[in-house]
Amino acid sequence: MVTSPAPFLGQCPYCGVGCGLELFPPKEASNSISWSARGDRKHPSSLGQVCVKGATIGATLHQNRLTAPLWREQLDQPFTPISWDQAFELLVAQIQKILATKGPSGLAVYGSGQFLTEDYYLAQKLFKGYLGCNHFDANSRLCMSSAVAGYSRSLGSDGPPCCYDDLDVANLVFLIGTNTAECHPVLWQRLIKRKRRNPNDLRIIVVDPRCTATASEADLHLAIKPGTDLFLLHGIAQLLVSNNIIDHGFVAAATHGYAELTDQLFAYTPQRVSDICGIDESQLHKLLEYWQASDAVLSAWSMGVNQSVEGSATVSAIINLHLISGQICKPGAGPFSLTGQPNAMGGREAGGLSQLLPGYRTVTDPLHRIELEHHWNLPEGSIAPEAGRDVWQQVEAMERGELGLWWVAATNPLVSLPSLDRVRAAVQNCPFVVLSEAYAGTETADVAHLLLPAAQWSEKQGVMTNSERRVTLCQAFRDPPGLARADWAIFAELGRRLGFFSAFDYSQSSDVYAEFVAITTGRVCDMAGLSHSLLADHGPQQWPFPLHTLPGGGAARLYCDKRFPTKSGRARLLWDPPFGLAEPPCDAYPLILTVGRYLGHWHTMTRTALVPKLMQQHPEALLEVNPLDAEHVGLNEGDWAEIRSRRGMVCARVQISKKIRPGTVFLPMHWGASQQNHCEANRLMHELGCPYSKQPELKAAAVSISRQV
Repeated sequence: MVTSPAPFLGQCPYCGVGCGLELFPPKEASNSISWSARGDRKHPSSLGQVCVKGATIGATLHQNRLTAPLWREQLDQPFTPISWDQAFELLVAQIQKILATKGPSGLAVYGSGQFLTEDYYLAQKLFKGYLGCNHFDANSRLCMSSAVAGYSRSLGSDGPPCCYDDLDVANLVFLIGTNTAECHPVLWQRLIKRKRRNPNDLRIIVVDPRCTATASEADLHLAIKPGTDLFLLHGIAQLLVSNNIIDHGFVAAATHGYAELTDQLFAYTPQRVSDICGIDESQLHKLLEYWQASDAVLSAWSMGVNQSVEGSATVSAIINLHLISGQICKPGAGPFSLTGQPNAMGGREAGGLSQLLPGYRTVTDPLHRIELEHHWNLPEGSIAPEAGRDVWQQVEAMERGELGLWWVAATNPLVSLPSLDRVRAAVQNCPFVVLSEAYAGTETADVAHLLLPAAQWSEKQGVMTNSERRVTLCQAFRDPPGLARADWAIFAELGRRLGFFSAFDYSQSSDVYAEFVAITTGRVCDMAGLSHSLLADHGPQQWPFPLHTLPGGGAARLYCDKRFPTKSGRARLLWDPPFGLAEPPCDAYPLILTVGRYLGHWHTMTRTALVPKLMQQHPEALLEVNPLDAEHVGLNEGDWAEIRSRRGMVCARVQISKKIRPGTVFLPMHWGASQQNHCEANRLMHELGCPYSKQPELKAAAVSISRQV
């Protein structure tokens, strides 16, 4: 009897659900060179489930790969292949020149939730530690930074307090700013299967201007006007207070600020909130009825909340609801951010935003800086005391000519950032742009001078952390193509060549991880008990996982002792005044454009455009328009429309739908300039962001639409 070889194991490299995958090499008898993938039934986060993207990931591994470093001195020149030695010589010379002329402020790095934690960590050690440059930001700034700020402001630290098992026991699930069915499909299937088995056991409320695949299954859909989320949440809090749905014991023992909060809430009457949000007042009372009847309430949100000038305030307002009603610190209850990227959580743990340091530390805290300087064997004062430039500040610095080097890794900001025309012009003003990338031909490569071929998750060993704080070891199951190298290895080699040999002398990624987890000792995200070998032997584990924790002994939920990591040990009830959209509609731009994902595509389509099955499912970007708005400007189904904002114009085919509220239109965000029938939605979006998180309001911009001439 012939037995099949054991599969390689890893975490899916798409969304933050973090599904476990089993990967199988091409069969010798077939002509295919594609690996195949299926769900790992032993992975506790996904239990064998996988979406269409994860199921087809093997088809993307060998296609369109960068295989050698490429260089050009000027952007109007063609790329020329060079050796890694030449690439490092160019990097070292440019970094040393910048440090001598501009200082650390002349450097900036923009990383990605596609990094493994080891990649993230060594970038922080090199740039924030040894080069004194805090200007490392990541595309989590566009994704989860409002959740980071909201959790930290309200609960004292980042870190989702909930877990996926809460989906199985909650009586009420409140989804706001998340199209879970398309953006986190495996979690959605877990939830909806339970509801269909026993409809009376679970109610689902969805808040979304569109009747998405998620909203269509809801017991209650609140199709609010874009930009009114914070009004709605204050209104719900007012209803809870006025109807005494308050856990007074929990509020007194575990929170601060209840009296101050309730003083502000009386103005948010149901009538006023319904008028502002554009919903029926009866829907608010129905929501109250559901909340009051539920023993366990779970709230979940994603980009629709985070990508807002009120993102962090909205996160805190969600948390308020759970704190005042005692719907936290117990199974099935709590505020749960659904992370957008596969290792955005790992990046937060490793300090991968410009204000952070590894181990849930901040660069502005003197003690935190000293702790890291001690761990890294650096003199006191080596880490700069000011937060670094976030990604938009990096763009502005390039506009002013202040950056001598901008290094982009594992992301495609020339599609994903807002105000793309401005971004493109700014980047072209930077004399040395580096792109570490696995795939050829991305839009960001068009503005790069040096391309570094990167090994991706299938070709390097390391860890990722998903939305429920579960850490998975991803095995390397194929060789990197050509000369491609792991990002952590690139940073380590650069550190050695810059003269920091002993600090970056690693032989394998497990050594990097061991150093990182030691730094987390005693922190909220304590992972000191984890190692590559433990994860390989016992499978994925949730943190906190301190030293001497037994496998499976990590905490499923945080703060079960009802103590929070604030100075007082109490959570903070916060109130922020709602101001609405940063760019409201006007006579010239009377509609609000919101953007989002399609089920079959991921971010800027670097991978998914390589899979015919996914391209057939979503071959083009469609403009979703309410019939009333379409009739007003004379648009019919299938027409080509021009969509204009204050920043530019794009074209898309029209899809007329009653599933989107009047006054709002929708475009997917995946298409860039390199895609056929490209529709660069983010050309239209503005860069204004949340004052706490610096996350841009990528979910709303004022636009006009008309038939294409």
